[in-house]
Amino acid sequence: MTSKLIATSSVSIPADPTAVWDALTDPATVSQAFFGADVTTDWEPGSPIRFDGDWQGREFHDHGEILDAEPGQYLRFTHFSPLSGLPDEPDNYHVVTFDLVPVGDETAVTITQTNAGSEEEVRHSEQMWGDVLASLRDSVGRPGE
Repeated sequence: MTSKLIATSSVSIPADPTAVWDALTDPATVSQAFFGADVTTDWEPGSPIRFDGDWQGREFHDHGEILDAEPGQYLRFTHFSPLSGLPDEPDNYHVVTFDLVPVGDETAVTITQTNAGSEEEVRHSEQMWGDVLASLRDSVGRPGE
């Protein structure tokens, strides 16, 4: 792959970073955010992460590895989707990072995905991650609600 483009999507969530982290790592909430997929991991660096579900009528079984995690601050993992049609090789994996930054009484959440193969893939990924963030935002109420 000759192109190493980056997709980015951001949202502001009306909650503190701990509440956002809890939603991001809670099996029920993260499943809702990831289009109903079963997300399986223990969130520990070096552990596998799996996303199993159905997206736009197509079954998927994406996978990767947790690279690094700091509760309430960031989560970074590799990601490969067989739906890409590419071989399951390290050069075809993305690195996905969720950054959580407190801004007043809200949390700015930014997802960055590396290794996009084309501008079209960047646009597709930014739309998909935007949908994930919107769902995550909708699932996190203000603290105390």
